[in-house]
Order: sequence, then C-alpha cells, then structure tokens
Amino acid sequence: MPSTLPDGDPAPASGELPESALEGLGGRPFGFYVHVPFCVTRCGYCDFNTYTASELGPGASHADYAATAVTEIRRARAVLGDAVPQVETVFFGGGTPTLLPARDLVRILEAIDGEFGLAPGAEVTTEANPESVDPAGLEELRRGGFTRMSFGMQSAREHVLKVLDRHHTPGRAAQAVREARQAGFEHVNLDLIYSTPGESDDDWRASLAAAVEAGPDHVSAYSLIVEEGTRLAARIRRGELPMPDDDVAADRYLIADSMLAEAGFGWYEVSNWAVSDKSRCRHNMLYWTGGDWWGVGPGAHSHVGGTRWWNVKHPAAYAQRLADGVSPAHAREVLTPQDRAVERVMLELRLSDGFPVAEIERPVVAARALGDGLLDMEAFKRGRAVLTLRGRLLADALVRDLVG
Repeated sequence: MPSTLPDGDPAPASGELPESALEGLGGRPFGFYVHVPFCVTRCGYCDFNTYTASELGPGASHADYAATAVTEIRRARAVLGDAVPQVETVFFGGGTPTLLPARDLVRILEAIDGEFGLAPGAEVTTEANPESVDPAGLEELRRGGFTRMSFGMQSAREHVLKVLDRHHTPGRAAQAVREARQAGFEHVNLDLIYSTPGESDDDWRASLAAAVEAGPDHVSAYSLIVEEGTRLAARIRRGELPMPDDDVAADRYLIADSMLAEAGFGWYEVSNWAVSDKSRCRHNMLYWTGGDWWGVGPGAHSHVGGTRWWNVKHPAAYAQRLADGVSPAHAREVLTPQDRAVERVMLELRLSDGFPVAEIERPVVAARALGDGLLDMEAFKRGRAVLTLRGRLLADALVRDLVG
C-alpha cells in the first residue's frame, strides 16, 4: 500500500502560512518539487505514495493531472505573494513522471515559470524509468526547458532486478542515457541500489561498471531499505529472501566509493557522486542546505521558513480539494529553532563541505569522533567537520551523538 502521512497540526483550508514562515522569503533559495504519483507496476521495495491503474480508482486520472497540478501552482503564488524569489530548481519525482506525456510535464513547468519565473540557468530535473522514455519524448522535454534526467537503473543484473520487481532489461538504462545525451541533456543521473538479497559483490561491481560506462555525470547509490508493508518485507518475513546485512551494505558502499572515484566521480553527499561541482544535483542541495520549496501533488511535502506541510495522500482527494477551491494540505508543523538546528546538523554533516566546527553544540563528541577517525583532521583544523570514509559509514550514529 502507498505510504502513510505523518501526524501534524491541522492545515488551514486557505493554505495561509504563519508570518514566521514568510519572514525572509526571497532571501533563501527557492524551488519546486512536483510529485507525479503514477506507476505501471509497484516495485516490491517501494513504499512511496504511488498508484498503479488498478489502485487509482475514480476521481483521478493521468489525463487530468497536469491541469490539477497547475491549479496548485497558482494557489502557491497566491499564498506566497510577491516576495517569493525566482525558482532556482524544479524536480519532478514519483512514481514515474514520464508516464505523463512530455507535453504535460512541460505544461506544468511552464506554469511554474509563468507564475514565479525560472531563474536564469535554473536546474529542471525529471526522474524516469528507463523504459518510460523514448528519443522523441526526451527531445520534447529538452526543448520545453528540462535540463537534467535521472534514471532508475538500480542494477545491471537481471536476477537482482527481478528481486526488486523492476521490469526493464539490464541494458536499457545505458541506452536511455545515450538517448538523453543525443536529445541535448548535459546532466544525467543514474540511481543504483545495493545489498539486494541475492546480489553478490561481483554483481554490484558489474552494476557500477555498467553505470560508469553508460556515461552519466552523476550517480546516486542507496542501500536497500526494507520498508514495512511492502511486498519485499512480506517475502523476507515468510523466509523467501534473507534480510539485507548491514556489514554487507558497508562493504558495498566501499566498493562504490572506490570504483566511482577511480572513474572520476567525487562524493559530495554520503549517497551521491558527481564528476564536477556543476554536475551536483542543485535541487537536492537546496533541501540539504535549508532552502525553501513548494511540493506540488498528492502527498508532496513543502518547506518554507521553518514551516513544513504535506498534502492529502490520494490523487482523487487531492484533485477534489483543488476543485473545491481549498488547499490540498493535510497537516503541517512549525519547527522550533532547536528542531531546525538539529536538522541542519543532520543534513549538512552528510555533505563533503561539512558543518562549521564552531557551531557544534557538543564539542566533546566531535573531539571523540575526530580521535576515532570519523572526521577529517585537516578539514577540522580549517573549521569544518567533514566525514572521513569511515565516518560516512557511521554518519547516522555520529549525528545522533552530536545532536544528543
């Protein structure tokens, strides 16, 4: 089943934000996330808010989705007023955004540009499954203002893809990268997943080699997380598949970092590598460095000035709220200064730029991490807490210690 929404305070039907959220609007980077909640089939490991045709039910459709999203974009403009800056990044995620016709994705982007204005050189990304694109669609996206493609490759081994319930053939992701390049996309990402049950070290090395050979300028690699309520979790519970092993995952991460570094990719966030600074995902950097963004779509999350809110989950309920002239927001929370400080440590410490040493509230913990080889000594002397390779493996535990 699709993911559940977190608890929170009721969101006003008007969508109005507290004054504290609007203070400083315009002085922080601003972006849009557009959630497209449609998939052909549900991958066994996925707990995202997505719907196949059989799950969608009445009241929502692919054909109407672009118009509904445009309605929310216009509401965003009314809520944020004139102080909002131009949009620096837009990210279409899902689901599979490219199940919509390219013209619909371009229509949504044009609405963002029309209401807010895209900043010169804005980054515009869409996720895609390799089998959901073709050369004509990619060319239309590029002409329409998209600048970056992100393909879900996951693995180059057929038996691993089968465990993940992925239905593209192993070589299709590389072909999609070539088609994106031919369409004029300078920036292309491949997503990989490691430590899938049944995957060997050699399988993982083969996936990394295939990803590098495909020619992207960015690679994301994530350890498989077994989420409750997914088909994968049920198979593991029944004993059909083993639970992923943390030590194996750590070994796979080391393999990834070594092979990607050898191929010219540098890590800039624990799970992300790029061939240059300009190849980094600017939209994710906006998330990780305290920017503002408006999330469009069912279940989409937004953040402006310390206020976070999330939309109703089902596409039909989302569409109905907008048709009724009310905000699709389900609930929200206003972060305290302490909440924001903790989140800043959690996010910035995962970046290769690190976190200011002078702002660490538990210096004894930082000193111990330095002695344990989790933080880079030379960076620490320059006033930055930067994770070593070993520190990246233990990043979550270190952050917990630092924030208390």
